[in-house]
Amino acid sequence: MTSQATAVAQQRPFLTSRRLRKLREAGLGYLFLLPAFVILAIFEFWPVFYGAYISTCNWTVRGCARQLGLANYARALSDPEMWHSLLVTASYSIISVPLQLGISLLLAYLLFQQIRGKSLYRVLFFMPYITATVASASVWAFLYSPDRGLINEVAKMLGLPQLRWLGEPRGIFTMIGEAMGVTVPAWLAGPSLALLSIILYTTWVFVGYDTVIFLAGLGNIPHELYEAAKIDGANGWQLFRWITIPLLSPTTFFLLLYTVIGTFKAFNHIYVMTMGGPGDATTTASILIFQQMYQYNRYGYSAALSFILFSVILVITIVQNRFAGRAVVYA
Repeated sequence: MTSQATAVAQQRPFLTSRRLRKLREAGLGYLFLLPAFVILAIFEFWPVFYGAYISTCNWTVRGCARQLGLANYARALSDPEMWHSLLVTASYSIISVPLQLGISLLLAYLLFQQIRGKSLYRVLFFMPYITATVASASVWAFLYSPDRGLINEVAKMLGLPQLRWLGEPRGIFTMIGEAMGVTVPAWLAGPSLALLSIILYTTWVFVGYDTVIFLAGLGNIPHELYEAAKIDGANGWQLFRWITIPLLSPTTFFLLLYTVIGTFKAFNHIYVMTMGGPGDATTTASILIFQQMYQYNRYGYSAALSFILFSVILVITIVQNRFAGRAVVYA
């Protein structure tokens, strides 16, 4: 027993110095993290908590005039405008996301082949993404102009009907039905032509970014897998179906999350092109929040709408992680 006690006593200085070294390393690590944490606390966490406080108030430029509790949230949940804006936002996302990702995957797969000038094509496809949104949206709004727009001028030369594009609130299926002499019920009207016009612009902007990310994902797939499959007699479609799509799933999953969140937060180009009009045909959730804040000075109510939109995005992201994440193959 005496020898064991002596051994333990001899080990204590070593154990103590080891603990001190670990504490110093941890302290140094937290010290390096402190500047980033301070920046996040000031510009991320504090605005969120302060925004939550504003959402419970009848807020004016002088501050909280009266505490309302959850009244702003109750008002929002019973407001038809809020539900309509979420419906428009969901329609915008449901149409835009598959269109963007589908075209981007096709372009990336073509550009990944050994073709001449593929570097130039990559640059050209990426240029709309790095162009200032306000500038490009303004140009597209002019192209859509029913009077002087290039699109209607070309349609006129080809003998096609000239449309109002961004100024058309009617649903696309309603317009097709009217052209065919068929009455389409209101619930089957479909998204407005104005919204589809914005989706076309959005696709033009973001396809280049998605294509570049898909190209990066394609570059991570081992070429030996394609060679082995070709030796076994696999054709082009089988290579794409059983090798490219599964091994590209992590990239696809990331772009799916990124694109869905982006479409639900979309604001700049929609405001520049239509300001939420005509009527409320393109009034997405972000546009409604802006209108409530700057047009009607309902600061607390707009803050409540912001947190409702945040909750919707959070729920959608969790659902995507739970279900779409199961299909991801990590090689």
